[in-house]
Amino acid sequence: MATLKLSPLAPAQFPHITPVPGVELGAYAAGLRYKSRPDIMMAVLAEGTSAAGVFTRSKAPAAPVDWCKAALDATGGKARVVVCNAGNANAFTGEKGAKATHDIATDASEVIGCDINEVMVASTGVIGVPLNTAPFRKAMERMKDGLSAGLWKEAASAIMTTDTFPKGASRVAEVDGKPVVISGFTKGSGMIAPDMATMLGFIFTNANVSPGCLQSILSEVTDRSFNSITVDGDTSTNDCVLAFATGVHANSDTISDPADPRLEDFRAKFEEIAVDLAQQIVKDGEGATKFVTITIEGAEDDAAARKIGLSVANSPLVKTAIAGEDANWGRIVAAVGKAGEKADRDKLMIWIGGQLVAHKGAVHPRYSEEETSAHMKGQYIDLRVDVGGIGTGKATVWTCDLTYEYIRINGDYRS
Repeated sequence: MATLKLSPLAPAQFPHITPVPGVELGAYAAGLRYKSRPDIMMAVLAEGTSAAGVFTRSKAPAAPVDWCKAALDATGGKARVVVCNAGNANAFTGEKGAKATHDIATDASEVIGCDINEVMVASTGVIGVPLNTAPFRKAMERMKDGLSAGLWKEAASAIMTTDTFPKGASRVAEVDGKPVVISGFTKGSGMIAPDMATMLGFIFTNANVSPGCLQSILSEVTDRSFNSITVDGDTSTNDCVLAFATGVHANSDTISDPADPRLEDFRAKFEEIAVDLAQQIVKDGEGATKFVTITIEGAEDDAAARKIGLSVANSPLVKTAIAGEDANWGRIVAAVGKAGEKADRDKLMIWIGGQLVAHKGAVHPRYSEEETSAHMKGQYIDLRVDVGGIGTGKATVWTCDLTYEYIRINGDYRS
């Protein structure tokens, strides 16, 4: 496997994470694929914790995805344990994959002392290789002995594959006059394209909300965060974001309506965390050197705007032009045109770094190539497109450039 360099867009340090009442974490180096680093994470949750999930729409989902969906259905949205491993996706492994997931869940339920359906299982790594579950029992027993409310960086590091830095975020919201914590971590670097979002993510809170309420908030927020990122246009088999609400030391009565005004600040902070984590994935895109924000306006509706934005974000020609610091705005025009959504060629407007480049179906008469080129040399690139005032639809998506390093990383991923 290629030696990975720290992304130039990486944060200076792992953020401060506020512990979530009712959540304890562990990490363990089991040697599943990586040497001398944690590769299994476990989170143990308070009894009665509400759980929710969003999952890949891939027609070839991994065994852990099937397991989590079934477990959430069986419990009505409850969980006590999360187990996640890195290095092996346990995907496209047939009956062996289903058995491996069941075995992991069985061991976790026995080690922690809960119903097997209260165990959420996730995996990430190489596809098509049977997962050796022999190390899991010992790993979970060791992690149980060392559980801590503060091991957020260790847990985030344990689920990394081609990631070059662990990704975490934390906020404190107010619900019914009481502070509640929302903290989470995620992994993702390559095979990133919206279809839920190609990644694994875990968000925890001590808010006292019902499973249905949590599911509604998670599903809504996902579209504006994890489903609005792309690195390479490829969707994985293991995508999932799981959310958990312990209800420990929080608002006294359980809130079941996601539209309850008491949840206004909670919903806003929950979305902030999801966007923060999603953007960190893009900043760690394989081979990335530039973080790109694409805003689409004037589309028929928000869904059309997002589709157009992703057409631009997934265009190899746009992404390589950004990597080469070439202000080739004609490629943006082409990407808008191929999206299949309504657009008015003769009213289309494009801004790069705040400068109006294209206007009334042609280059703007005061366009400065020098000014735009200067913006393209920076690490943070801003593109904005009005597709011609078709409607009021608007969306923002995030991507990165496409470099030679992406090919190097993926050319020998299994070696």
